[in-house]
Amino acid sequence: MLEHIGLALGGQAGARLATHVGMPVCGRTILRALHAFSLPEGKPAPRIVGIDDWCWKRGRTYGSILVDLERHQPIDLLPDRSVETVKSWFQAHPGVEIVSRDGSAEYATAIRQGAPQALQVSDRFHIIQNLAKAVKLLLARCRDEIGSTQWRPLTPPHVQRAQQARRGQRLSQYQQIMALAKEGVKDAEIARRTKLSVRTIQRWRAHDSFPEVKRRQRRSRFDPYKGYVLRRWQEGCTNGYQLWRELREQGYAGSARSVYNFLQPLSKGLVTPALQQELACFSAQETTWLFVRDPDDLDEKQRTSLSTVCQTSATAKAAYQLVQSFMTMVHQRTGNQLDVWLETVAQSQIAELDSFATGIERDKAAVLAGLTLPWSNGQVEGQITKLKLIKRSMYGRAGLDLLRQRVLNAA
Repeated sequence: MLEHIGLALGGQAGARLATHVGMPVCGRTILRALHAFSLPEGKPAPRIVGIDDWCWKRGRTYGSILVDLERHQPIDLLPDRSVETVKSWFQAHPGVEIVSRDGSAEYATAIRQGAPQALQVSDRFHIIQNLAKAVKLLLARCRDEIGSTQWRPLTPPHVQRAQQARRGQRLSQYQQIMALAKEGVKDAEIARRTKLSVRTIQRWRAHDSFPEVKRRQRRSRFDPYKGYVLRRWQEGCTNGYQLWRELREQGYAGSARSVYNFLQPLSKGLVTPALQQELACFSAQETTWLFVRDPDDLDEKQRTSLSTVCQTSATAKAAYQLVQSFMTMVHQRTGNQLDVWLETVAQSQIAELDSFATGIERDKAAVLAGLTLPWSNGQVEGQITKLKLIKRSMYGRAGLDLLRQRVLNAA
């Protein structure tokens, strides 16, 4: 057991422990010796610190770890992540100049109160994680827009003109409602003037932008035969009547005219077999990581999937350009472009990215430092991994004091 403890503590600390307790020893003797083992002393006061939480009992009890980012060493373990505990630690270490942290409001408050002189740096990994969550919500919302490019008959021109007229009327009503609401007019009075229900007024006002009508795509009789028609089209059979006869032999109950309508997008190149296959495999989660990754790191298949999504959704295309602009700031540390990026997001009126930008505004100084300075919580995450290894090797038989002894001596 002494050998295992020595490995956990590190070479020199393990040798010191062996000298301290002697040989042979029992497990209880080692635990007593570890409790009596003094913590490292004589180290210079930390200037640049990283802080993050670690779980003692997942979902129930959390502690905090502090790491000297200059020396790549843990410097303390705290029993919790409360504002008072963290603030007290920083008050006891007045020489701290820079603190890297995640987006925790508790840590931000504790650092601000305990070390007002320190510059707070928001960790870039957590910033990208929040951006990815916003992109995932955006792509989930764009699913209908992307799905609208699925293989459907072309809308006749007269129907398109009627739809555009109805949309123009709704847009005019929406603008009138928002103008009256801005003047302070009550919903009931707005409903009386616009001849709309109060419920409609409230629903429209709840939207950040003009609420587009979502047309439900109904399943057609032709849908089960799309794969067959695409295969025959690729084989060179473009005769609509011939295809209709073949489908009728397979049980298709629709008319020849309906087959002609579905063939129009194929003949005009608006629908291709490759496009249909890509859209059928669309996943908001998988596409999210295509959005945040460097385009040069994508393979041919991933580039095709990304291009298909951007081609079929104008919202997704605009969002991709904004996401890549932000990722460039992250990789090149060009935080001076943050204000321009935030203004561009506000003009884009993409609700999910606007929500992400609002979160940045609340912690703007720390985010700006994270996009400018080289410090991050990468080292802290590595030390937490090592802490978990040491904690699990204790089999739950010791408390925080012994864990702290082992983690700090192992450094």
